[in-house]
Amino acid sequence: MLLDDIFKNRYSVRTFTSEPVKTDDIIALIESARLAPSACNSQTWRFIAVTDRATIADITRHAMRSVISNAWLDQAPLVIVGCSQLDLAASRIGSAITGIDYFQIDLGIAMEHMVLKATELGLGTCWIGWFHEKKLKKLLDIPGYVKVSALLAVGYPKDKTPGRQRRRKSIGEIAFKEKWGKTME
Repeated sequence: MLLDDIFKNRYSVRTFTSEPVKTDDIIALIESARLAPSACNSQTWRFIAVTDRATIADITRHAMRSVISNAWLDQAPLVIVGCSQLDLAASRIGSAITGIDYFQIDLGIAMEHMVLKATELGLGTCWIGWFHEKKLKKLLDIPGYVKVSALLAVGYPKDKTPGRQRRRKSIGEIAFKEKWGKTME
């Protein structure tokens, strides 16, 4: 599958079959993240691959925020918890100087590598950022010097056709040439 096809075929999946994700595929997902770029090659990202049904149920029931229901997470056969190790010098120095949390950018790139690899493997994914970090850290014994930024639900899509397609903005709406406001078109 060409990369452009992967971009076009990727969509957020919230209904999964009960088929477990193969260990080799989990390793392939983590490997794709391992190869991602990071600020000063710091590689501060860390991942927890959760496949235990009881643990996923606990995450769904106790670590998700209310208002926006993520109850569907309970059926995902794999939840990857995206973390950053903040006690590393590379993580602290760059942020202190520039005010930019590079670990967040690095983790986002690494997890998107996983999303694209999952699409190539025929797996569906959905990013989740709506959770209680403290509760999740307690459930998974994550130390205090680690920041949890995102969860990734992974599994085989129950429905192979994307759900409601959201309109994408045109390039002219999102990109400028040379200066703000001067469109690319």
